[in-house]
Amino acid sequence: MRKILLVLIGCSLLFAELTRENGVVSDSVSHLDWQDDYSDNGGVAKSASWEEAIVYCEALSLNGDEDWHLPNINELKSIIDISRSSPAMDPLFESITSSYVWSATTSASSTFFAWSVNFGSGSAYNYGNFKSNRYQVRCVRGRQ
Repeated sequence: MRKILLVLIGCSLLFAELTRENGVVSDSVSHLDWQDDYSDNGGVAKSASWEEAIVYCEALSLNGDEDWHLPNINELKSIIDISRSSPAMDPLFESITSSYVWSATTSASSTFFAWSVNFGSGSAYNYGNFKSNRYQVRCVRGRQ
């Protein structure tokens, strides 16, 4: 019985509970806030190399908060909605994308690559994602 209970508890943590306010989508399960306001970039998602994406997130000031960062691959995968495609994300996000989005996680196989999520299919990739490629950026912050 204990194993089943742990599996059920683990599965319930996979589902995000999202709300939106002032250009920020908040997940009450993961306690993460997601950037969904790109007014600093003309209203469209920022496209950048991996290093530029890190710098952009670290400099972001949004909704009175300045502690943003480029999400690691597990944080980024937490907003994939596998019940959807093109884009595989909750429609609560107004700035949705079917493109690749950078994570801060470098590939273990090569430091020239980093992990990303293709929100068209909802799949995560690391091979072939040269850090010089230009992918979209979605910053995140952890809430206290």
